[in-house]
Amino acid sequence: MNRTPVSSSNLVSVGYDEPSAVLEVEFHSGSVYQYFQVPRFEFDSLMAASSHGSYFSKRIRNSFRYNRIR
Repeated sequence: MNRTPVSSSNLVSVGYDEPSAVLEVEFHSGSVYQYFQVPRFEFDSLMAASSHGSYFSKRIRNSFRYNRIR
């Protein structure tokens, strides 16, 4: 999945696959997680947020099923 770099103290890059509704997040630790059944508006809102890390923590981290892929 292609990810877009973001300016964040916690996140490195974020990608989204609309057909499968999978959000992929790379962290500064080197870990990459995929979050499942994430609506498109959540990805759009994350990318538009003034703080990507804060938005992620509040709206995505504990709200969707996920899997660590790296």
